[in-house]
Amino acid sequence: MADKTAPTASRSTLLRVLQLIRPYCGYVIFSLLFAALNVAAQLYVPILTGNAIDRMIGAGQVQFGPVLQIMGSIALLTAATALTQWVMSLCNNRVTYSVAKDLRNAAIRKVQSLPLSWLDTHPAGDLVSRVIADVDSFTDGLLMGFTQLFTGVLTIAGTLLFMLSVNLPITLVVVCITPLSLVVAGFLAKRTHKFFQQQSSVRGRQTALINEMIEGQKVVQAFGYEDDALAAFDQINDQLQKTSLNAIFFSSLTNPCTRFVNNIVYAGVGLVGALYAVAGGITVGQLSVFLSYANQYTKPFNEISGVVTELQNALTCAARVFELLDAESEIAEPAQAAVLVPDGHVQLQDVSFRYLPDRPLIEQFSLNVQPGQRIAIVGPTGCGKTTLINLLMRYYDVDSGAIRVAGQDIRQVTRASLRSSYGMVLQETWLKAGPIRENIAYANPDATLQQVIDAAKAAHAHSFIKRLPNGYDTVITEDGGNISQGQKQLLCIARVMLCLPPMLILDEATSSIDTRTEVRIQKAFHQMMQGRTSFIVAHRLSTIREADIILVMKDGQIVEQGSHEQLLAAGGFYATLYNSQFEGTEPA
Repeated sequence: MADKTAPTASRSTLLRVLQLIRPYCGYVIFSLLFAALNVAAQLYVPILTGNAIDRMIGAGQVQFGPVLQIMGSIALLTAATALTQWVMSLCNNRVTYSVAKDLRNAAIRKVQSLPLSWLDTHPAGDLVSRVIADVDSFTDGLLMGFTQLFTGVLTIAGTLLFMLSVNLPITLVVVCITPLSLVVAGFLAKRTHKFFQQQSSVRGRQTALINEMIEGQKVVQAFGYEDDALAAFDQINDQLQKTSLNAIFFSSLTNPCTRFVNNIVYAGVGLVGALYAVAGGITVGQLSVFLSYANQYTKPFNEISGVVTELQNALTCAARVFELLDAESEIAEPAQAAVLVPDGHVQLQDVSFRYLPDRPLIEQFSLNVQPGQRIAIVGPTGCGKTTLINLLMRYYDVDSGAIRVAGQDIRQVTRASLRSSYGMVLQETWLKAGPIRENIAYANPDATLQQVIDAAKAAHAHSFIKRLPNGYDTVITEDGGNISQGQKQLLCIARVMLCLPPMLILDEATSSIDTRTEVRIQKAFHQMMQGRTSFIVAHRLSTIREADIILVMKDGQIVEQGSHEQLLAAGGFYATLYNSQFEGTEPA
């Protein structure tokens, strides 16, 4: 089935590539025009050369005047060939790299609209490979196609016309042998497509593995996983070597096979032309024209065979990028989506959600949060705490039920207004490569330096920032690799302190901070949460004692809710969790 659908998929990919080229059809027309002029100039040179030869045959019969005029004409045509080639290259480069830019822009825009469910199930490295490596390979193939395919096809057609105008029988010799070259090239092209597909797929998996190993190098070394990581890389590297060798082996056969056929063409033209010349059917100059044309006629077949191979690879890479572009985007916002004006009132009405259809997670979950309340969410790992946060932010949509903020279903408001209403500090930090000041002001780029400093002081990050070489202008690496995990978390807290939106989500916000700093941060949080609806996810139950309501979750359900004292007095699941953490240190 795969073999039958591959040609159809290639045609579909080719049609989409042509749609990408359509906005630049003006440059394509200019490229074709100058390619035609280039080929015409090249093909007229052998005729002038043949005329010059006919004027130099025989002792003492050299016609110097006409020969010099012909040489001048050849020089002008050569200059015209160079000029048309240069203009044609400018047009081809403009089209190719413009298409590559458009394709990358479309891919990046698509990534921004992909749902988390797609990103969670696809390796980041493979995604990077599609946007960078596959687009690069596609660009190389497309450029070669524009550069050599146009001139090659025109050269073949023009050469045949010129040869027909000189001698029909010799031209028929060329035409009869030509199909053999096409059959060989087509036979090999079909087999290289499969291997180029495998090569692109394995290369994407290799990039994903490299990305994973580099990002988790500390964990790899901490658990002594180096040998296993190398073994996994060697295995996938061997696969890439095999697929690459197979692809290159079959693609490399194309050129020598077509050259062999082309040499047969050249030999046939030489033999038949010599017999005609001896019989007086053509002049020696015309024979030289035919031999030159035979060489020029066969040369494009070698180039086109190489272009076909590269285009096979380019189309395979383009198909991987198109697969990304065709991925299902986030559910579109309604045409009349409202801009949310939050008042801190959040309602969950009979919410059900599951990541996999056959694995229930949250079932018939209801919650009514009043403005300004602090809601703590506790429970064992996997009970649905972080999932609930993802639903509140609409990173995922509920399967049934509804979530309302300020009385509005969050599916009926813009995502931007919903997410800007929350300030999030997560256990998993994210920082971009750049100055610390820009990282703190990420959601408020117009903030002044003093505002950034005040936010850092509130987050107790100011002291460590001042100790850095350049203070707030210190450049940190991607994801803050040159500062500690606790310092990264303080910067993320300062980022929220700077914005102070009407609602807060704190998901293990102090998990990487020392106890002394945590006490100070908790005081800052307490002040920050005044008058703001806050959702607090915590494993350390000592951090949520002052919450207005504590939701105790188990298997996607609220099994208990109430204040800290009420839940302890009830002696239920929360009391068991709490006592398991503080047994022997403080009474329940």
